[in-house]
Amino acid sequence: MPRVRFLPEGITVEVPLGNTLLQAAARAGIVLEGACGGEGVCGRCRVQVQEGKVTSPPNPRLSLQERQEGWVLACQAVPEGEVAVFVPESSVFTAHRVLKAEESLTLQTKEPLWWEEKLTLPPPTLEDNTDDWGRLSWALQQRGIAPLWPSRHLLAELPRTLRAADWQVKVELAFLDKALYELQGIKPAGRGEGTWGVAVDLGTTTVAAELVDLATGQVVATAGTYNRQAAFGDDVISRIVYATETPRGREELQQAILETVNGLIDELCREAGISFKDIRAVVGAGNTTMVHLLLNLDPTYIRLEPYVPAANAPPPVKAAKLGLKAHPEAWVYLVPGVASYVGGDVVAGVKVTGVGEEEELTLFLDIGTNGEMVLGNREWLMACACSAGPAFEGSGITCGMRAVAGAIEEVEVSPGGEEVFYRTVDGKKPLGICGSGLISLLSSLLRAGVIDRSGRFVEGLDTPRLREGEEGKEFVLVWGESTGHGRDIYVTQGDLQNLLRAKAAIFAGLRTLLSLVGLEAASLERVYIAGGFGRFIDVEDAIGIGMLPDLPRERYAYVGNTSLKGARLCLLSRRAWQETAELARRITYVELSVGNLFMEEFMAALFLPHTNADLFPSVKGA
Repeated sequence: MPRVRFLPEGITVEVPLGNTLLQAAARAGIVLEGACGGEGVCGRCRVQVQEGKVTSPPNPRLSLQERQEGWVLACQAVPEGEVAVFVPESSVFTAHRVLKAEESLTLQTKEPLWWEEKLTLPPPTLEDNTDDWGRLSWALQQRGIAPLWPSRHLLAELPRTLRAADWQVKVELAFLDKALYELQGIKPAGRGEGTWGVAVDLGTTTVAAELVDLATGQVVATAGTYNRQAAFGDDVISRIVYATETPRGREELQQAILETVNGLIDELCREAGISFKDIRAVVGAGNTTMVHLLLNLDPTYIRLEPYVPAANAPPPVKAAKLGLKAHPEAWVYLVPGVASYVGGDVVAGVKVTGVGEEEELTLFLDIGTNGEMVLGNREWLMACACSAGPAFEGSGITCGMRAVAGAIEEVEVSPGGEEVFYRTVDGKKPLGICGSGLISLLSSLLRAGVIDRSGRFVEGLDTPRLREGEEGKEFVLVWGESTGHGRDIYVTQGDLQNLLRAKAAIFAGLRTLLSLVGLEAASLERVYIAGGFGRFIDVEDAIGIGMLPDLPRERYAYVGNTSLKGARLCLLSRRAWQETAELARRITYVELSVGNLFMEEFMAALFLPHTNADLFPSVKGA
């Protein structure tokens, strides 16, 4: 079995024959960049073989000199025997900004999915010789808790337990459905321990979790990190391809997300000073693909017409069976989704913001690789997902990167493009540009007259920043002498076209939904922008490039990590859990690939801000 030693950490792992260095790194706990999902296209997982031999096909992402120096793409290289591999810092997945749910929630009722009930039972007599289980069931039925599902072990010990407690007991209950409760344990009424639950936002890029006191509803610890599945692809399509076309790919991806969540649970438990076995319920919210990969469901048909998932509302599963760190009997609940590309994370957001309960016409928007949106009010709800591509995640852009330290997140270009002012995440030296920076850049280049309304560089500008590159014209944002890696940071004409397509997809998705109900954007009374990326979008810039409708700015609101907030709400309220499940059923999904309407809107939106400038009066008049 081949052995791989990763440097400089010095971690050694054994891997099965045929496994790649990317898979070996995952075994070693080293998450490499892998935007393309192991296809050898993005070139981000480059490592240097310093000892031993690997089999690796030629790849245009590596120069002849680099290949001679031992550089290979980890996703393509297969070790032969014992090898030593150097992993540069630039190839390691860097900690991403993780958006946690900072705000408190207003609970309709504090009835968590797992709870304890104190009971005082009448002892049996010669006149009342009801069996022990019947006596306990009757008492719970009086409180509306029926039918019950007891474990065999609990029944076996029930007689002794009831009598030892002098018929004053505390029973542990888990809610499964409005028609079914599970009796998980019984103990003397005087015994009391803390009761804990965990809410999880299962994001494609980042994962966030909260430890919640089920008795008080208070969040006692929070944690967040990057999703270890990132080594197998930046976006859900790359991961589906990896899961379905790589032997044991599904198992690898499930293991990666379990390790991610279990790592967060360890962190939460350390902070709160409890054991993971004290966690009695877990609620997760994620997109449909993330839920499939967590449960190891076959995601093949999510990406194939007619785009049908295995299940939008999978039933709860025991933590022990799933491999999640919690009490073995704890149930893991996944917030139901609507369709292949509108998942439980969006439904959780719609629930927590009250979009489906108010009169006002509201747009809920979560922008990432897909632009997922829900439009409506308490009378009706419609949803769609438009493929914005990975540009806003920093992929597919020459100098693009995620929103990590050193990423340019805000740009201002002087008229004519002579000077560029920028701000980076954490104030570090610039390394590249992230999604919010790209929106800011596009808007600023237009205002500065460096690009025209078609997104093309204007001819004849007198600035050294606009130059001829290997793939045509490019504009330099930061010269190499001022960057963190010594190389120029620039944007190409091709990058600008990618951004145009991404912003056009989002606006076209919204216009399509509005058209289907005969409304104009001006009818929108509120727009909620959710998610980690959305939090850092400058609305003025997004309107300036035609990604968001030109509405009074006060109608826009950032709502943070509503996926995590919604998961916590469901964890703490059985009523909210049932309402959220009903909400998922109420939302009508619109498949944008059906008919010509979306494509017509998309083509019209491929200008800055739009072919019809009258849709953006505040930009037109600026």
